[in-house]
Amino acid sequence: MDRQQIGRDAEQRALNYLKQKGLKLISRNYHCRFGEIDLIMQDGGQLVFIEVRSRRHTLWGGAGLSVDFRKQKKLIKTASYFLSQQKSSNLPVCRFDVIAFEANRENGSGDSCPIWYKDAFRPEATF
Repeated sequence: MDRQQIGRDAEQRALNYLKQKGLKLISRNYHCRFGEIDLIMQDGGQLVFIEVRSRRHTLWGGAGLSVDFRKQKKLIKTASYFLSQQKSSNLPVCRFDVIAFEANRENGSGDSCPIWYKDAFRPEATF
């Protein structure tokens, strides 16, 4: 299986998991000139921007750790652009989550249960 297919599978598994937890899908694979956000969902009154990561091995750190400062800045900029395109003048409370699928030590795959990092990082200025 190629990397893109692994990523799509991880996103689908994350989406299914989050729907089971009561979140509602707003957008999937939102693209703009600043980057991409894997999932945008609603959790009660909060708008949640979600990065999904999967790792087959932990040689360079786990899936959760791969959302470094540079990636966080890109996600924040993309989320800001998404919000600027919304018709409503009332901005919702927002947060950034990460769903990580870590390598399965037994078979080397990323088929583990998702690890949900709620409110994984925050922008310097609050939304």
